[in-house]
Amino acid sequence: MRARVSWTLVLAAFLAFPPFQRERIEEMGFGQIFRMERMRVDPALTQALRSRWDTEASAFAFPWGHMIPSLENVRWITRLRVYGRAVSGYTYPCYHDLAERLLDLLVESGSSLVSRVALQESLGLYEAGKNAGESEDEYLVRLARVSQRERASEPGPQADLDLRRFLILFFGRLLFATRGDAVHCRFLPLLEDLAHQFDGLSTSERQTSTSGFYPFLQVWAYLHLPALGRGDLTRSGFVPIARRWDSRRDIRHLVDQLERLQEVIDSYPYLDVVWQPYLGEGDEGQPCLVQARPYFGRSVWLHALNLVLPLNLFLTQRSLGLRQSVVEFPVRDRFRRPGRSFRGLHDTTDWREHAREQIENWERKGKGVRSDATTDDAYLQAYALKYGGKVDVTGEIASLPALLQSALQDQERSELERVRGTGAGGASSSLSAVGSLSLMEARLAGAVLRAEEAQRHLEERERNLELAHEQAMTLQSERDQLRIRAEAAEAQVAEMTRELATLRVQRPPGDQEEVTRLRAELLAQQTLERGLQQIVTDIGRSRSRSRSGASVSRATGASVGQYLAGSSSRWRNEEEERRQQGEGGAHEGRGGGKMLPPPDRREGSGESGGGQ
Repeated sequence: MRARVSWTLVLAAFLAFPPFQRERIEEMGFGQIFRMERMRVDPALTQALRSRWDTEASAFAFPWGHMIPSLENVRWITRLRVYGRAVSGYTYPCYHDLAERLLDLLVESGSSLVSRVALQESLGLYEAGKNAGESEDEYLVRLARVSQRERASEPGPQADLDLRRFLILFFGRLLFATRGDAVHCRFLPLLEDLAHQFDGLSTSERQTSTSGFYPFLQVWAYLHLPALGRGDLTRSGFVPIARRWDSRRDIRHLVDQLERLQEVIDSYPYLDVVWQPYLGEGDEGQPCLVQARPYFGRSVWLHALNLVLPLNLFLTQRSLGLRQSVVEFPVRDRFRRPGRSFRGLHDTTDWREHAREQIENWERKGKGVRSDATTDDAYLQAYALKYGGKVDVTGEIASLPALLQSALQDQERSELERVRGTGAGGASSSLSAVGSLSLMEARLAGAVLRAEEAQRHLEERERNLELAHEQAMTLQSERDQLRIRAEAAEAQVAEMTRELATLRVQRPPGDQEEVTRLRAELLAQQTLERGLQQIVTDIGRSRSRSRSGASVSRATGASVGQYLAGSSSRWRNEEEERRQQGEGGAHEGRGGGKMLPPPDRREGSGESGGGQ
């Protein structure tokens, strides 16, 4: 959601409902959302998290490994239902007739969008602007009072119409918010029979991506990454957990905030990551939690009609209290899956058939996550190989030294816990304790050596990249100089062509020596121009084939010099020979001296080395 006013509008529309309508919304499972405080948007935090999102894995890639918002997060933070049937059904290329029948609102022909302004005005929210000097609470009360005048006070067709309009606004502007001002109608078919009350709509909560219900993502970061310092815990003990937090105000420019956040994440203390923030929470007063638990700790497909995404929980086994075992990282081409690319289909689509395999996976509750690993080392090494190189190129993912440092800290913590456990048992002797400490020191020393070796490898690769960059810049400079000389030769050819044409018109027929000389010079210049253009082309090809380019640069520079020197000497020899033949054989006529054949095009090219 892009604007804070959307939250206030939706909340005001909810508060304007009579009690029987609010009960219907409670039964659908959305009542807890409207008990949450109006949280301030933190765009710097959401953008910093978005920069860490790996679309192939559908997970965040941090210096310490993958992290994924899970169904357990959704349940604790928002108290939305995360069990039941998959949200599936039909999507249509046009919702014109459906919107007119179920919302009594016009949708343009061939469109799937309803105007936000028309939708909120149908709910009585005509005066949506905030007055000068009006507080947030006063603004909310005024909007709710104005909206209440337009609502049906008793059950019936008009009450159903009010509820459908509200739910479409709620889905399109708050829960499943996307870019743009209009509201998508793709959930409208689910509203046709309100008696079903969206059995399990929240099972498809779109929280494995960085768009949608922004308070969820912000509170998720507050809980798992408290050292970022972006949230304030102001109301302990409230449920859902999102009610406990406020977004901390930051008056710095957004660019400065984002830059600082990215630096903090890069150097975030590994031991300050909170993998299991709900260990101290109880189940009292939450009967729905018992029904939701079978879905926790399982990799499963999530559904919201034409949005079907994988929850790859096996990538974050540490969030389940397990050691992270070696896993095969997802690759986009490996899965034949519907997803974002399917949005906006031009045909009527039955997603119960189109995504049958994924729906069956949901009905089986996915696949449980298991781990038999004793350390996280192997996972972190594989993680470093996959993501470490990205830093040197784009700076998007954390660096390899940070990953190795995390592995070292993790191993150190593991050994310390083992030693403490040995001491607490009281059964081992002091000799075994000394042996454990020695073993710990040996393992830590090995980890340090591995980290140092990886650091040396990284430094060597950085030096190679810097050398390649310098050589590429040198090659580009030479190419630019040759292009300039080629352009100058081309201009000279054009000038000599014009001069030759003038001589043909103005000189008497018997005076051909000057014309012959100019023709010879013209041919020599054209040969030089072709050679220069070929060198420039060869340089470009050589540069694209190899980033190092050092040997190519030296060979090209030599060949350029040899070619230019050879061309100059050949031109002088040809000119001298023509003069001698002209003095001794003027009777040979208009042809003048005998012309030499042009040099081989390969002569002086970057690949031949300049040999003749």
